[in-house]
Amino acid sequence: METILLTVYVLIWPIIVAGVLWTVCRGFLKDWAESRKAGRSII
Repeated sequence: METILLTVYVLIWPIIVAGVLWTVCRGFLKDWAESRKAGRSII
């Protein structure tokens, strides 16, 4: 039973990290597109 729980715990982390990375990239690209449309620098 402990092996299954440990396996699930180890395998769930890449999914969580991928979700966070996807959210951050989507926000960045949205801000970049808005700033580009407005003619401003993103920084």
